[in-house]
Amino acid sequence: MTGAAVVQRCEELARFSEDPDRITRRFLSPPMRDVHRVLGEWMKRLGMQLRVDPAGNLRGMYAGRDPSAARLLIGSHVDTVPNAGAYDGVLGVVLGIALIEALAKRRLRFGIEIVAFSEEEGVRFGVPFIGSRALVSTLNNHLLSACDADGVTVAEAIRRFGLDPARVSEAIVDRRHVFGYLEFHIEQGPVLESLNLELGVVTAIAGQNRIGVTFRGAANHAGTTPMHLRRDALAAAAQWISMVERESRASTGLVATVGWIDAKPGVGNVIAGEVHTSLDVRHASDAERHAAVAKMLTQAEAIGKERGIAVKVERRLDQAAISCDEKLVKRLERAVSSAGFEIHRMVSGAGHDAMVLAEHLPVAMLFLRSPNGVSHHPDETVREEDVDAALQVGMNFLSLLETQGG
Repeated sequence: MTGAAVVQRCEELARFSEDPDRITRRFLSPPMRDVHRVLGEWMKRLGMQLRVDPAGNLRGMYAGRDPSAARLLIGSHVDTVPNAGAYDGVLGVVLGIALIEALAKRRLRFGIEIVAFSEEEGVRFGVPFIGSRALVSTLNNHLLSACDADGVTVAEAIRRFGLDPARVSEAIVDRRHVFGYLEFHIEQGPVLESLNLELGVVTAIAGQNRIGVTFRGAANHAGTTPMHLRRDALAAAAQWISMVERESRASTGLVATVGWIDAKPGVGNVIAGEVHTSLDVRHASDAERHAAVAKMLTQAEAIGKERGIAVKVERRLDQAAISCDEKLVKRLERAVSSAGFEIHRMVSGAGHDAMVLAEHLPVAMLFLRSPNGVSHHPDETVREEDVDAALQVGMNFLSLLETQGG
């Protein structure tokens, strides 16, 4: 399969969306069935054995020559953010299938399992990595009880998809039977393009926190309430958001984002009585990230106290930074070099399923250049020649694993 064919397949999958005019595909939403159907058809043609595990991950097994040999996982996610591009996540799954096709029915010593994770973005339930958590036994009862905006729990969403949440343990991978995980992904940033490089070898993924912060004051009439008697939740939130930006700019390597805000009652002539916000904080150093989060939340409390505003914090994710497996990284670098491309090591600022699996399995990641550094946007794209490069590197990587082991 060529890079052009991979791109075409990603665009085909982009048709399956909850919204008619933009790409939006949340955890186990109806379009996920269509994605499973099409991916399943492609996998079946290659002689792969299919299953959808109880967390909604589509998994295709390409058996190896030695049934007792541990297998390699290759995967990424097939959910999206609202108004997404066509390549984030999906490209990694399609590239995995393309590698199986490139084997031309040849069986390696080890098997390869392609995993299309059902959820990575955290859009529907405010908690990311539902799909990959299931593989490492951290999709627990607390997460299964999380609710979406319509009051539907994760467990109920799984049931509505025709699966049984009581059987999520069946998704767990046995470390004795899996020797590693490889993920292809667009960079989602401008670094590779700025260096005029096709590919990047990921050595680590920055840790991240996702937190909900709610400010509760008192709604009142905008015309009759004097300024000094107001308990304006939106003014408190705005003051805090500006502080978050200042703190982030002052700390090297730290990024923090308040990407969502919901002011109630949301009327132009009413003082906001309640404001819900999100906080996303990332850093390659867990210690610096935790210190920054603590400072930001302390500031929220201080602002609230000063203004007579109650502040509530909901901690949704505390994902540690991870290092990719050095042995697999070295294999990947050799694969890049033997394909004739320059080796560039880099840290990922974005979170990926690989960071969840890394707590239990050796992982490696290969980034593809993101033109203009755009991602999570309809203008997100990828160059066909870069996909060709990734395919070549992927085949080299499999060959190295075949001859030298994982």
